[in-house]
Amino acid sequence: MRFVYPAELRRTGTDGIVVSFRDLPECLTGGVDEADALAEAVAGRIDDHESIPLPSPCRPGEYRIAVPPGTAAKAALALAFRDSGLSRLALARRLGVDEKVVRRMLDPRHGTSVSRIDDALRALGHELVVESERTEARAAGNRSAVV
Repeated sequence: MRFVYPAELRRTGTDGIVVSFRDLPECLTGGVDEADALAEAVAGRIDDHESIPLPSPCRPGEYRIAVPPGTAAKAALALAFRDSGLSRLALARRLGVDEKVVRRMLDPRHGTSVSRIDDALRALGHELVVESERTEARAAGNRSAVV
């Protein structure tokens, strides 16, 4: 899954901007850091054991905003873990770690190394893939994909 969502940016006066994401309606933010607002919306869905929707195609006038890489990796792990039907203890056994380590890996706000997330994804039959696009594409309204 690519965690890159269409966003609408609306001016609110001379220097204000409101950013909204139609795929994640609870995510509405103002200011300059739309990626952090998007990360918080995804983290909230992980915390609440809610689904993380597939990104919709961009419509005219929308921008693609990528979830920050760490949150995208955590979201990929959360989705793969839910789909596996395993318990945290069973995943911990597969990884040869304590269940507390798995609990932290599934916490979207806990710092976990990418290599540890990759190991867990592989144990669940998935693979972490990272992409990069030139930033000029973002400025042209074709926002970049990160994970």
